[in-house]
Amino acid sequence: MSTAESDPIYVIGHRNPDADAICSAIGYTAFLRASRGSDARAACCGEMNTRTSWVLDYAKVDAPKLLMDVRPTAATVCRKNVVTARREDTCLSVHRKMLAYGFRSLPVVDEEGCIVGMPSLQELAQLFLPSEASDEDANRYVRTSEANIVAALDGTFPNGREARQEVETRVLMVAGSSMGTTQTRMKRFPHSSVMVLVGDRPDVQEMAIRNGVDCLIITGGFQVDDAIMALARQEDVPVICTRYDTASAAQLVRFSRPIADALHDDFQRFAAKTPLKEILVQTHDSHQPLFPVVDDDSGKLMGVFSKSDLVDVPRAKIVLVDHNEFAQAVTGADEAEILEVIDHHRLSGNLRTKEPVRFINEPVGSTSTIVAMMYRLRNLEPDRATAICLCAGLISDTLNLTSPTTTSTDSEILPWLAGIAGIDVAKFTAEFFSAGSMLRDKPAGAALESDRKEFEENGWKLSISQIEELGLDEFWKQEGALRDALENVVRQRGVHFACLLVTDITRHDSILLTAGSDRVSDAIEYPELKPKVFELKGVVSRKKQLFPYLSRVVAKLVAPV
Repeated sequence: MSTAESDPIYVIGHRNPDADAICSAIGYTAFLRASRGSDARAACCGEMNTRTSWVLDYAKVDAPKLLMDVRPTAATVCRKNVVTARREDTCLSVHRKMLAYGFRSLPVVDEEGCIVGMPSLQELAQLFLPSEASDEDANRYVRTSEANIVAALDGTFPNGREARQEVETRVLMVAGSSMGTTQTRMKRFPHSSVMVLVGDRPDVQEMAIRNGVDCLIITGGFQVDDAIMALARQEDVPVICTRYDTASAAQLVRFSRPIADALHDDFQRFAAKTPLKEILVQTHDSHQPLFPVVDDDSGKLMGVFSKSDLVDVPRAKIVLVDHNEFAQAVTGADEAEILEVIDHHRLSGNLRTKEPVRFINEPVGSTSTIVAMMYRLRNLEPDRATAICLCAGLISDTLNLTSPTTTSTDSEILPWLAGIAGIDVAKFTAEFFSAGSMLRDKPAGAALESDRKEFEENGWKLSISQIEELGLDEFWKQEGALRDALENVVRQRGVHFACLLVTDITRHDSILLTAGSDRVSDAIEYPELKPKVFELKGVVSRKKQLFPYLSRVVAKLVAPV
């Protein structure tokens, strides 16, 4: 089953999203809707920082959908419209449902909708076959009710009352022998528990009634003599009449037991969030025809799938913005259907797709700039709210056109967007950057993760975080906690070197705090203010300045083992 045309397209930025990742996703979502009529939806795979939240409040734009994982799961592969049975349903009715819908198995649920069993056609067929038990009488016992028997036999119940619903263990006896043999067989069981199946034999019918049997079943479509029926009512022996012959009626009575009696817990089920890769492994050698999917929290049945549903599963449709590698993408991007990539970073990583995709990579200061360029190429204008967001993404990534990453295109696009947004760029920039201090408002670990990216260069695994502040006072207050947080990144992420670039956007300078390999720290040539704290005059860009510099540093070092 392929992904339906109506499935939404999620436009999503990188992990630990900054303003450009969020704002370009919002902007490109609006562009796709306006230019192509797509069901595009902005998403993010991480918590927004304080400044981005301020922008969305300012623009009166809803936050993107939080989408942390786009891997196909049990919930995405299962069929939602499920035919089910209840525990009190008979084995016969469940069997007939399977045949009617062409199923080889059927989920049985309780009153709360939770799965309690997955009987299969093969398992139900066993009920028709004699047991291998050494005691030949074991096959005579049937747990059923008067109402179930009447329903299974499509019979009538001419007793002057309703058939009872109570399920009891009864002994099934076919009166196909002589009167004497039948009486002898009946003596082996308590008469009050014996169901007697008999055709047009009034003598056996009367004998059974006078012995106080549990139930008398008249087979073959024969009518009950009025005198026999009167005696049955007098002795309170229920009579059931059916058109089926005795042999068929006996089988149907056996199949009138509640399905609950045939259930067992030895079947595979999957929580809704179980990834497809795990499902494929766990079902590979299974002979179970149908697999239930249950809600992770409530345990209620959500749907079912068979192995054939795993052949061509529906995959999330996504557009990646502001990044172009799986290492920074939402979890499961490598299993999703990537439609487009819109970015302004270097090409790196292992991004591969099954089909050709639109890949736009422009050497400009922000992805928001690229989105604005696409509007202009189509002679379109974003609405005011979208223009505000794109302004914020551009201003954030270029530090209001002062970063080394700024291009003439950025300088041309920003006034155009600002005019549509109706904002004063200088005032908006000041309010944006003063909206919040990451170091003041967040714990050190969270601040470090707010904009952190990992790279691999010449065998070195590097982690580079960046925080932009109005001044460096908060950095010096949090230096110890930030140092500890960096050391945790080295240990937990398995990188060789981790650093934090704290940029003073008022002076366009930065402080670099490092952790991990001393070989890398010792090779840094910027002034060292104190151990592993460096002053980087004029450095404000991770992409254009810091990363290329560190790349050159590690290129001169022997790669770690």
